[in-house]
Amino acid sequence: MTRRFTDPTLLIATHNQGKLEEIAALLQPFGVSCISAKDKNLPEPDETETTFVGNARIKAHAAAKATGLPAMSDDSGITIDALDGAPGVYTADWAETETGRDFVMAMTKTHNMLEEVNAPEPRLAQFRCTLVLAWPDGHDEVFEGVMPGQLVWPMRGDQGHGYDPIFMPEGYDVTFGEMDRWEKNKISHRADAFRKLVNDCFA
Repeated sequence: MTRRFTDPTLLIATHNQGKLEEIAALLQPFGVSCISAKDKNLPEPDETETTFVGNARIKAHAAAKATGLPAMSDDSGITIDALDGAPGVYTADWAETETGRDFVMAMTKTHNMLEEVNAPEPRLAQFRCTLVLAWPDGHDEVFEGVMPGQLVWPMRGDQGHGYDPIFMPEGYDVTFGEMDRWEKNKISHRADAFRKLVNDCFA
């Protein structure tokens, strides 16, 4: 039996303002007030797991334990069939440089790797999102969302972030990088996971 969410406040285990706004808007109809880990000056825990669910659990449980509030976190990334599911949980790591994240470099690296292995077209890939809703007593609920699609080259569009300019979602002829942010948010992997979360814990 899925545990329903009945608290007035939910801590979102993120330091990303955009992510907080996106989640707060989705939960607004249920009268839930959202605050971020940054609002509580929480450190970002080390993500030491090798799966999306493992890393999302680390973040959610650390925040719930530190504050006594129910907390939600997500871990997301892109998996590419021709690269045996890479970069997966290491999606952001592929963009790391000494001066911050460089996703143009990461996308270029990804394209070069696909060329090296002579990956056939279409180059199938999936954006994946795992949401974990954790309570201070240690209980959690897990929801996974997937957006299938394919990779294109060269990069297209300047909307979105991360790998969006080379990812064309299934059923569309534009990349996430060419899509309006709110339009993308309706169909994304995160939206898929959220629909399941809302249906089971809030609706």
